[in-house]
Amino acid sequence: MGSYMLLCNFTDQGVRTIKDAPKRRAAAREMAKKLGVEIKTAYLAIGPYDLLIHVEAPDDERLATYLLSLASKGNVRTTTVKVFSEAEVDKIVSAVA
Repeated sequence: MGSYMLLCNFTDQGVRTIKDAPKRRAAAREMAKKLGVEIKTAYLAIGPYDLLIHVEAPDDERLATYLLSLASKGNVRTTTVKVFSEAEVDKIVSAVA
């Protein structure tokens, strides 16, 4: 499973309907589960992004399907960063020539 950080900003629609955020969060988790994506943690943030969400997905294609499905709802825009655990970094670094 690959790990990713979703750096999210609310759209105008997402802010206008912010009181629906708990329902949208539950729906986003259910949609992720159906697509084989697991939401590990999610944070409301202060700064350049409104939400930070750590997810795991079996492959980039499945994550892309989830991101497009999420975006199609019109409440958030995402920037995605693939991240590596400390154990994965140690393995990568040990292979450096």
